[in-house]
Amino acid sequence: MWLLFLLLAWCAAVVSCVRVCRTAIAAGRIRHQAPSAPADDAPAPDDGGLTLYETAYLSGGPHRLADVVLVLMAQQRRLHLAHTGWATVVDPVGHDPVERAALTAIGPEGQRPIPAVRSALSTTDTVRGMADRLVRAGLAAPAAVRSGIGSAVRQVQGAALLVVLAAGATYWMAPAGNGAGLILAWFALPLILTLATWAIARVEAHPYTDWATEAGTALLRHVHPGVRKRPAGAVPGGLTGLALHGPDALADPGLRAALHSSGA
Repeated sequence: MWLLFLLLAWCAAVVSCVRVCRTAIAAGRIRHQAPSAPADDAPAPDDGGLTLYETAYLSGGPHRLADVVLVLMAQQRRLHLAHTGWATVVDPVGHDPVERAALTAIGPEGQRPIPAVRSALSTTDTVRGMADRLVRAGLAAPAAVRSGIGSAVRQVQGAALLVVLAAGATYWMAPAGNGAGLILAWFALPLILTLATWAIARVEAHPYTDWATEAGTALLRHVHPGVRKRPAGAVPGGLTGLALHGPDALADPGLRAALHSSGA
């Protein structure tokens, strides 16, 4: 019976580890590929320009984009961001498509928790359209790449848990004094394989879960020199700092509290 558990553990370990490797290789090819010819409405790597919203998306994805538009409207006193993590509409008029999408995400009641606004805004046609343009220009990684890496890592985690459960079941079912310790030693190999793959993936897969491709990162560095080399303790203020580095870049403690209390 223990051979069946061992076979199950090995199958789960090998399949999950192979999937991580294949997904990482595919993601690496996409991330390192040269940008394709951009469409007329897509930013080009050599045009030297990115909008504030595009900068936010490439630096932190749709949630960073949501934070930027909410803070922008709050600074213009068209939204109120409470330190408890709620967004309240003061002026229900959007000045651009992203602002109008943010107001739609907040909803007709004019008040909504910021995490819900982030999630709703990321699914709007406006944000999806921007993401598609950046992907077509070779600046942003497709969503499937990020989700594929995350799913593969979670499968390795599940395989490691399955190995532990199979080893526990084997130990529980093994007759006393029948070499249970030696049998369990066989389960150490698939457990080491899954844990090692999991550990490597946590370190090495991070670049493949970035929102920007290599070309997008290079453009960010060109437009905003030092974007990836911010010294510890340096806090660039303003919306550009928020777009590049997240809520910690904000000088206003009230806005920082609003975004942090909502899970940023």
